[in-house]
Amino acid sequence: MEAPNWYAALRDVVELAHVAGGDDLAWVVARAGSRVGLDLELYLADLPQRQLHPLRTDLAEPLDIDSTLAGRAFRLIELLATTDRTTGRPALWVPVVDGTARIGVLSVVLPEGANAADRDLAARCWTLAGLIGHLCVTKFPQSDTLHRLIRPKALAVTAELLWQLLPPRTFACRDLTVSAVVEYYDQAGGDGYDYTTQGTVGHVAVFDATGHDLQAGLVCSMALAATRRARRAGRSLLDMARQADEILRANAAGSRFATAVLVELRLDTGVLSYLNAGHPPPILLRGGKALKELPDGRRMPLGLQHLSGKPVVPGRERLEPGDRLLLYTDGITQARDEHGEEFGVERLTGLVERHCAAGLPAPETLRRISHAMLEHQQGVLHDDATLLMMEWPTPPHPNLLPANV
Repeated sequence: MEAPNWYAALRDVVELAHVAGGDDLAWVVARAGSRVGLDLELYLADLPQRQLHPLRTDLAEPLDIDSTLAGRAFRLIELLATTDRTTGRPALWVPVVDGTARIGVLSVVLPEGANAADRDLAARCWTLAGLIGHLCVTKFPQSDTLHRLIRPKALAVTAELLWQLLPPRTFACRDLTVSAVVEYYDQAGGDGYDYTTQGTVGHVAVFDATGHDLQAGLVCSMALAATRRARRAGRSLLDMARQADEILRANAAGSRFATAVLVELRLDTGVLSYLNAGHPPPILLRGGKALKELPDGRRMPLGLQHLSGKPVVPGRERLEPGDRLLLYTDGITQARDEHGEEFGVERLTGLVERHCAAGLPAPETLRRISHAMLEHQQGVLHDDATLLMMEWPTPPHPNLLPANV
């Protein structure tokens, strides 16, 4: 397999994608693989991150994320060598990401006699999988086929609205890593999160609107849009919260409101400023251990600040390199088992510490915690539940990308 053939494979993905829909994606992937003698099959992770679903559903079955080699490649962002069961040829499972957001895995069946341990070959497969990952994301907005593929259940209207507003669940740049998870994926609507970076400033936010109906989804959407609009206009945390207050007071039905934490981080110095609008306090983790809660920056929930005459002063904290901040909604800690025992902050921080000590990537840590919370409540939530973890700065060799290419 000469390098020019690999260039042709990458060129095919780009050129064919210009006039390809979501239904054409499997063909584009297969065509690119044929250029270099590979049999390719793309699997996409479903919204609850429990199974990997093949694009060509007539040729392959879904794969379990927790118990298969393909699932391990997805969970730990590793390239894993194996043998194809059908042909007996060497093969690779290659994680597929968009940036650092996990999308799925690519099954790569190699030509007879190829060496699956060849690092150069693995690196080329990783590059091809990366291009395919970017392509997937561009096709989702125009393809109901792709949306149906990753939904084990039909989404409620509130959840449909929510997933269109939220940014990818994982993001990393040189100075900041953010990862988030929202449950219950098919009914959620009152919870939301947001993040961005610009120059030497990063912003992160988590929202929790009152109620569990369509109005909750609308309130969350208005709070998110109002703070996002103010942020993009270069306004301060205080102004972001004020704009959300104004929008909710003028438009939210029945005096609905939203709790929130709004965070601004100076990426060059690690100085953290934050507002807490009636929300559970963020938890600072240092050295993989829960150090303390951040108790300051208190104000009324978004939409209710007019009821308070107290001045609002943002909280401040100086982070140390490697620090992480955990934000969550009360649907996590208040999840109850059959005996009425809450999941609780102590259980939450204990799981975070355990998974950090194991070196798990942040998105995998949050995936496992969200599943543990669901199991605690017998798989049925009575409230939306959201987790967000940010880390400053991003490590030089982040475990969000493969170490073996």
